[in-house]
Amino acid sequence: MFKVIEQKLADINKAGLSARLADRQIGLEREALRVNQRGSISQTAHPKGLGSPLVHPAITTDYSEALLEFITPPLGSIEEVMNCLGDIQGFVYTQLQDELLWAASMPCVITGDKGIPIATYGQSNPGMMKTIYRRGLAHRYGRVMQVIAGVHYNYSMNDSFWAEYQALLGNQRSLKDFKSEQYFALIRNLLRMGWMVSYLFGASPAVCKSFLQGAKTDLEIYDETTFYGRYATSLRMGDIGYQN
Repeated sequence: MFKVIEQKLADINKAGLSARLADRQIGLEREALRVNQRGSISQTAHPKGLGSPLVHPAITTDYSEALLEFITPPLGSIEEVMNCLGDIQGFVYTQLQDELLWAASMPCVITGDKGIPIATYGQSNPGMMKTIYRRGLAHRYGRVMQVIAGVHYNYSMNDSFWAEYQALLGNQRSLKDFKSEQYFALIRNLLRMGWMVSYLFGASPAVCKSFLQGAKTDLEIYDETTFYGRYATSLRMGDIGYQN
């Protein structure tokens, strides 16, 4: 596999397309729980100062009313994306009053399903559909797992790159079909190698005991409120993490 990748990169470089690889769009979607001063999941409604979670382009909610989601637009550089995300989060903090944003992916102190408010989006048909969908998730998976937070990384290449790369390969399909084919190939490689990201950069080896709700676990006791994995990097991506 690595030889194939090396050859493709060599062909791209030889054709003078290397610079096109930097001509891409990046976007981030970051989730974070609102918590109170005791470190427990917030029971309050979505702050009015953050606008409507149904239509706001940058600030919405995910599964829970307390699980905020921050969305950047597609931007041309990592620096631009991080600055945009920082601006969004900075504004959010001005509207939280006595609450905080939980930094870790694994949830804060929770009291089972009943202590996790499902997100609401008003009485319109689209808003009610979003809430009903979340009620269905509660029946299938339980609410506790649904408040595990994450970061979604969105990535795309501009059409100018794809058109020139398609010509380099001598591909005769439509540009739309060619792009779809190439993105699926990228996804397959991500599935093969994506575990390395969590292994090398994961930083969530601990979880509040309340998350397991008394279930048996192989995790070790860190203190009276916390379990941890001695060699774990990302519990979110492990056996007790997010499943669908």
